[in-house]
Amino acid sequence: MVAIVEIAGQQFKVSEKGRYYVPRLKEELESNVTFDKVLLLADDKVTKLGNPSVSGAKVTAKVLEHLKDDKVIVFKKKRRTGYQKSNTHRQLLTRIEVMKISKGKETKEKEPE
Repeated sequence: MVAIVEIAGQQFKVSEKGRYYVPRLKEELESNVTFDKVLLLADDKVTKLGNPSVSGAKVTAKVLEHLKDDKVIVFKKKRRTGYQKSNTHRQLLTRIEVMKISKGKETKEKEPE
């Protein structure tokens, strides 16, 4: 089963038992976190598309570690003026493992009369 989840304003395609790097979360290490904004659910037979999210669907994940991303160098230069400026940045990340993707309650669609 695959789901598209919104985590901290960004969308991630996740599957069960997968490990992902997401923007820094406030949760403690080894704690479980639940994401309710599931935008799409898909398995072998059925694909559910939310409007804007799939009702009742949840993704449960476990926080594995907090870390920093690789260093990004920002370099600015203007020609013929001697202007050069260098800056660096490291993004704060959290590594999570998706434990369970739940569909929520099943609803049967009414047949048109």
